[in-house]
Amino acid sequence: MKAPCGPGTLDIMRSEVATLPGSPERPNEDWAATALPASGGGGTLVVLDGVTPPAGDDGCVHTVPWFTTRLGGALTELSASRPDLTLSEILSRAIRRTAGLHADTCDLSHVRTPQATVALARWDAASVEHLVLSDAVLLLQAPDGAVRTVRDDRLDRVPREVLRSHEATDRLRNSEGGFFTAAADPSVAERAVTGTTPRAEVRALAGLTDGASRWVELFGAGDWAECAGVLAKEGAAGLLRRVRELETADAAAGGAHRWKLHDDATAVYVAFS
Repeated sequence: MKAPCGPGTLDIMRSEVATLPGSPERPNEDWAATALPASGGGGTLVVLDGVTPPAGDDGCVHTVPWFTTRLGGALTELSASRPDLTLSEILSRAIRRTAGLHADTCDLSHVRTPQATVALARWDAASVEHLVLSDAVLLLQAPDGAVRTVRDDRLDRVPREVLRSHEATDRLRNSEGGFFTAAADPSVAERAVTGTTPRAEVRALAGLTDGASRWVELFGAGDWAECAGVLAKEGAAGLLRRVRELETADAAAGGAHRWKLHDDATAVYVAFS
């Protein structure tokens, strides 16, 4: 994808989105997009990972993909069209807008109401802004190749044995001492990890759902800098192929590294010239 060239604009060398469902029997609950505003000079990256609820009532008549599609669309539109708003303000407005679409039909106070993790980035000629909520990952690669990882580690602090209980997880979901996701409460945007980096310090960006970040976080196939190298050489689809190969090999060996064979996996990669 090439951005318009001219004074004050950025020439995007490469912009890729790749996603794979965890199972052909279930819809993909991830959602991702990149956008280059018509005015030129920047762009935005959005990655959502829909939270799969346990079987049973979640108070909503809609599916998780219904939710992520609408939240993702709102985030993309607002981040591209409202440079006057911070990313936290954009997330808050997008959550409020999406909640308004089903407040009359669904119980949005239900702890398992449709929700998603969020990785969001926006750039212009001067800076790169970032926002992460829950276990999505953003990678910011510097011109010298060094990679900075932006993560929200609150879910990591919850013991794995606690997360095996749906009831215990519900008590920690969107509550103090637990972890936060984008659901129906706009105030959760204040909990996101945010920051700004000078544009000159960023050569490439990547957004990953936890199904894609397994390459580093679950299988230890490389570090984050090596992950960025795979994205640069093989693209977003190449990283996902590597993840699937590791998952398949792990399953053949008895499945020591994962609690389910495949997860929805999505990667977005943007490289600047």
